[in-house]
Amino acid sequence: MGRKSLKDVRRQEIVQAFYTIADAQGLHNTSIAMIAEEMDVNPSLILHYFKSKDELLLSLIDYILDKYLNIYRVNTDLTLIEQLEEMLDNLFSTKWDTLVSDHVYYSCYTMIFRDPVVRKKYKQLHDSLRVSLKEQLAQAKAAGIISVEDPEMTAKIIYTVLEGAYYYICMEPSKQKRQEIMKQYKQHALQVLGMTYAGA
Repeated sequence: MGRKSLKDVRRQEIVQAFYTIADAQGLHNTSIAMIAEEMDVNPSLILHYFKSKDELLLSLIDYILDKYLNIYRVNTDLTLIEQLEEMLDNLFSTKWDTLVSDHVYYSCYTMIFRDPVVRKKYKQLHDSLRVSLKEQLAQAKAAGIISVEDPEMTAKIIYTVLEGAYYYICMEPSKQKRQEIMKQYKQHALQVLGMTYAGA
């Protein structure tokens, strides 16, 4: 793989600075001037790499959606059942919030109602997450680890539970309570799969 061009590196630095400011000040309060101040550069440099704030915003969305895919990166040296257990541990944890700030993610998410490009990006992400889980479940079924009838539908059901849980815990101020809620939902997912393990 070749080295990134200076342009790509600069654009990535700008997007990361945008994310930092949006996390601290709120997405809609963030300006080109604030990003430039965070980077200690002239605002014209930002506009040299991004024609508008809208273009920069789309790059921010690509950035946070790409970070979300890290939730599925499991240790391939593990056995199939260990990989599935690790994936479920990752999904039903607060690890999502360590990957991407909830309020930046959801602030960008609201744009799906008015911007078809953003809607398509978010749909592609969520579709790909479901496919990744389906593939993991299909492998586990083929190996006799789980006995679900339809890995694809099972993945969709687990994701529906997961998304509802994450939406709800965003309103729960207690970290301990959030962890308890996710543990309860993980137990439900394990019941759907007919699994039990010590990590649950």
